[in-house]
Amino acid sequence: MDNLALHLKDMNKAGTYRLGCSVEALRAAVTLAGYILFEADLTQAQGKGEFLAALARAVSAPDWFGHNFDALADALGDLTWHPASGYVLLLRNGGDTLGMTTAEHTTVMEIFGNTTAFWKSQGKPFWVFFDLSAANTNL
Repeated sequence: MDNLALHLKDMNKAGTYRLGCSVEALRAAVTLAGYILFEADLTQAQGKGEFLAALARAVSAPDWFGHNFDALADALGDLTWHPASGYVLLLRNGGDTLGMTTAEHTTVMEIFGNTTAFWKSQGKPFWVFFDLSAANTNL
């Protein structure tokens, strides 16, 4: 767990990964690192609207959240309502496309990449983990 917390603090490695440990280990490492964990269960997400609603709930998006991809990018790049030295977004039960079309999934992955780059420029790591399978070993 201490190793994972140290890994999370390596801003140069921050990005999007398939989860390669237990959710409990990730939660403990995020706490140890002093970061905020946003956890979205995508079990019921069937399409863009439900995906965006799940993420809005996970990050406790403010009232201005417009439930579109621009609003998602804006919210993930703001997070002033959750000040922290780093952020971890855990997406669970979303399958390979997170319940969206291929084009929507591509857009979301671009948003995640841009969000990670933005937070790196601010001196804070932003991680996105996909809990798709216990057999993944990317981290």
